[in-house]
Amino acid sequence: MSDDVLKTLEDKIDQLIALCAQLNLENQALKRENLGFQQERRDLIAKNDLARARVEATLQRLRSMEAAS
Repeated sequence: MSDDVLKTLEDKIDQLIALCAQLNLENQALKRENLGFQQERRDLIAKNDLARARVEATLQRLRSMEAAS
């Protein structure tokens, strides 16, 4: 192989290595972000369940009061 071909190949390999490193960093950041979203989702589901239970309890009390009157 000529020196020019080897130099071109070496440059492309260096670019691929740099791209791989960049993508690995981006992947790690996205994984951390995803973990945060998963935790936020769990928190919101818990809050929603609590709100639903409170609304159901309030409705039940209102029905009981209505039936008693």
